[in-house]
Amino acid sequence: MSDVEHGQEGLPPDEDSVAGAAHEDQHAGEGDHQADGVDGDEFEDEDDFEDDEDDEGEEGAPLAPMRCGFVALVGAPNAGKSTLLNAAVGSKVSIVSPKVQTTRSRVLGIGMHGRAQILFVDLPGIFTPKKRLERAMVAAAWSGAEDADLVAVLVDASRRVDDDTNGIVERLKESKRKAILILNKIDLIPYERLLELAARFNETGVFTDIFMISALTGDGLTDFLDKLAARLPESPWLYPEDQLSDMPQRLLAAEITREKLFLQLHQELPYAVAVETEAWEEFEDGSVKISQIVYVQRPNQKAIVLGKGGSKIKSIGAAARVELEEILDRRVHVMLFVKVREDWAEKPDSYSQWGLDFNA
Repeated sequence: MSDVEHGQEGLPPDEDSVAGAAHEDQHAGEGDHQADGVDGDEFEDEDDFEDDEDDEGEEGAPLAPMRCGFVALVGAPNAGKSTLLNAAVGSKVSIVSPKVQTTRSRVLGIGMHGRAQILFVDLPGIFTPKKRLERAMVAAAWSGAEDADLVAVLVDASRRVDDDTNGIVERLKESKRKAILILNKIDLIPYERLLELAARFNETGVFTDIFMISALTGDGLTDFLDKLAARLPESPWLYPEDQLSDMPQRLLAAEITREKLFLQLHQELPYAVAVETEAWEEFEDGSVKISQIVYVQRPNQKAIVLGKGGSKIKSIGAAARVELEEILDRRVHVMLFVKVREDWAEKPDSYSQWGLDFNA
């Protein structure tokens, strides 16, 4: 029987790094358009992880053993996996938007909790795929879950339990894989409803523990991290203590720009867009110039992304620059180009950039 946890209170369920290398490939074609429009000016807004000390605490007691392991975050689209990852790591390593299917590939976030290094794997949302890219995303999600030490299933408690969530639970049951259930967004739902959901999921027999949290506010997060840290295998840490992710900076920069596209574009257009960091140029004053290509599938989409007089792409680039400067802690110059590439979602090189299986 699983434990239901909320904040400090436990309730029984039956109680109703990253270095950016210069990229040599140059992209040319008649579909080019630089972020500043006609003149093409740059778009700018202005070995040893163990302690050197003896393995003893302040009082002379031995330290707890080092622990390390992978925790896969799975769930239906928009369950809050990326928000939880960022909260657990204490920094933004995965992009977030209100739109579903924002996460396209595996994102590793490295969280430290006491003597445990928790390697969170934020995976694409699991749903019924129809297109090649969607199939690759879902395949990556299940592959990441199978390889992890622990699986945590996130459920948006503020919405009804949908077919995608039921399908995840059924697949875990069929594979006899135990998991931890996280009822997320508890700030949006009455507590009595949470207890009903916990009881319902507990009856499936899949979940060893049930936590009620708000990834947005952090409510209940500490208890969840305590449980993970205690259950990970004893192991040396796999990454330096101050490392937050294994994502290359070039890919991180592309993801930040894609997030801004998701936030500023509407309807289905964000799903027809891909971003590639084409060049990364370091300067003696410590600043960096990042040149990126925004791929769209049709000429009319290019016009929308550019906006009147280039206003939309400038706004997107400005938002990306501000966030990249905060993350990289340096001055950043962003140059955006928009190109039409009708078949980008059918090109194997796009999938390899995201770590996805083109043939999934």
